[in-house]
Amino acid sequence: MLISCKKESFITSGTASLATSTDSLHFDTVFTTTGSVTKFFRIYNDNNQKLRLNRVALQGGNASFFNINVDGTQGPEVTNIEMDANDSIYVFVTVKVDPTTAELPFVIQDSILIEYNGNERWVQLDAWGQNANFMRSRVITGNVTWTNIIPYVITGDYLYIDRNATLTIEKGCRIYLHANTPIIVEGTLKVNGEQYDSTRVIFKGDRLDDPYRDFPGGWPGIYFGKNSKDNVLQYASILNAYQGIVADSLSVNSNPKVLLNECIVDNCYDAGILGLRSAIKAQNCLISNCGKNILIGYGGTYDFSHCTAVSYSNSYLLHKDPVLIVTNYLKEGNNIFTWNLNASFTNCIFWGENGTTEDEVMTDKQGNTPFNVNFQNCLWKVKNTPGFVNASNIINNQPPLFDSVNTQSKFYNFRLLDGSPAINSGTNTGVNIDLDGRSRPVGLPDLGCYEKQ
Repeated sequence: MLISCKKESFITSGTASLATSTDSLHFDTVFTTTGSVTKFFRIYNDNNQKLRLNRVALQGGNASFFNINVDGTQGPEVTNIEMDANDSIYVFVTVKVDPTTAELPFVIQDSILIEYNGNERWVQLDAWGQNANFMRSRVITGNVTWTNIIPYVITGDYLYIDRNATLTIEKGCRIYLHANTPIIVEGTLKVNGEQYDSTRVIFKGDRLDDPYRDFPGGWPGIYFGKNSKDNVLQYASILNAYQGIVADSLSVNSNPKVLLNECIVDNCYDAGILGLRSAIKAQNCLISNCGKNILIGYGGTYDFSHCTAVSYSNSYLLHKDPVLIVTNYLKEGNNIFTWNLNASFTNCIFWGENGTTEDEVMTDKQGNTPFNVNFQNCLWKVKNTPGFVNASNIINNQPPLFDSVNTQSKFYNFRLLDGSPAINSGTNTGVNIDLDGRSRPVGLPDLGCYEKQ
């Protein structure tokens, strides 16, 4: 019997086939010193023989802002890499940006060279880097003002505004918060945004890379505590939080605990606005695509005018809870606690689609404490009329005809189309602008946060 062994050979021809899964890797804005997520691409040996890569090299070498790992070996250069026939290897890439004096975003570039059999292939790398004010578990004391020169990146356990402190945030500021970092307000928060996209004040998570930048629950949210007072948010956008705005306990003075003017609360995993025996006044606010858009519990005092609460099921959240839930009680185990409730909703839209909810407005009452809930000139989607409420001039189950809703591409424009039943269906409340800062008529305004122009 004859037994022979054949040594597996490498293909050495310059015509050998090699492919990469991409010819470029892009990193969205990376804040200086924080580093990026890891991205990767694959190198494919499409030949029926083994292929040796002479080297895979980061052209910037040790001075590069980028780092590579090739098939488990750290760069910046890895040599003599053997690839089995019809196999592939992974190249992992990260980037870390050193601080600079640049105030605007700046681009960082490099490339990866792949050499084999006398051939060269390239994969281009680029990232947007930006300086920021980095704060870890920061406590605000006294009177502090933030300006919009560079963004603020908040990490650690919290951003805490002390009981006797006031944090004022000027127009155009961008505040990025880490996954476990809430804003806790025991003092006062004042947000002075303006109507344009560039001058609004943005609160969102610090993961700006795709797809994480669009995930709900990317950071905890803004919590207004028991002693907090005189909070005013003007042209603020609270995006992708777990709970966007939480107001806990009654006001300590005659003002609302939280005043929301022309604000957007979007894509929150749980509640967009949560009031627990508190006091919130909101006008021209959009609360969209949250697990529970507006949740009021344990009573309190609330005034919502020209607000749009709307949700559509999408790839992140199933719309299964009403966009407005109003109760006067709190359950703790087998105990039920109640409190006086006074809530007013005027010129508002409550709507939802593609979910499991038939009643987009739900009210529930326990005990004998005062329960005063009024709806005037609103459009809502309900099958069963909410109980214990006073309602007048209600448009029921007529689609508001929003401009554009595309859940697949995650594009939502909740302005009104011509022919919307919400147009000219409001009552004069003295609110003379809309969410875009555009004028409302002296006569009959539109329902919701946007006025049809």
